[in-house]
Amino acid sequence: MTASSAELAGLAGLLADRTRAAFCLALLDGRAWTAGELAAHAGVAPSTASEHLHRLIEGGLLVQRKQGRHRYVQLAGPEAARLIEDLVGFLGPPKSGKQSLRAVSASAALARGRTCYDHLAGRLGVAISDAMTGRGLLNQVDGFAVTEAGLGWFERELGADLAVWRGSRRPLAKACLDWTERRSHLAGSAGAFVCRVSLERGWVKRIGSGRAVRVTPAGSAAFGELLGLTATG
Repeated sequence: MTASSAELAGLAGLLADRTRAAFCLALLDGRAWTAGELAAHAGVAPSTASEHLHRLIEGGLLVQRKQGRHRYVQLAGPEAARLIEDLVGFLGPPKSGKQSLRAVSASAALARGRTCYDHLAGRLGVAISDAMTGRGLLNQVDGFAVTEAGLGWFERELGADLAVWRGSRRPLAKACLDWTERRSHLAGSAGAFVCRVSLERGWVKRIGSGRAVRVTPAGSAAFGELLGLTATG
């Protein structure tokens, strides 16, 4: 079924507002945010945030979840995140001009390493993907695919439950074009698992409240031992 021009215009209209665009960019960190947190992030009133969030939820880009007295919103899934990330990539590098030191530092941190919804991106994500390919764990010919050796590595070294992966409808490995590196990094269930394990084991830490991450000393040692990485971002 082909989308109609009205449907396409409606989808584009969801992002044709700086506040809604700011919400979606913030939610690319993969976490669930409250309306109040997003309102503070975008610098708008809570009532204004609620109106914008209602449109994004109705349009299918976000989903809402209730936990106790709190309501959280997050991107509807990997495909919604991929759409936002692809649009950012289409914009290309930031236009030249005067940027504050804070803005330059934030951009540099995102380029070094960040979360792209639920997987690692930036130079860190590309470096991990390349190292996995070099060790025969990942095949980058005609897309991304985890090899048999790679499945064993995930199970043995990271504790992955392969039965859960086999029962999932989500692609195990998927190439995600990195908008800062202009090369692909690992997404899909395998990419999400690497990111989750890295965060849980303290190999990477978030920088502030945004998407940027840094590799810890423990992470440098782990990535070196597991993948032979000597430079991580």
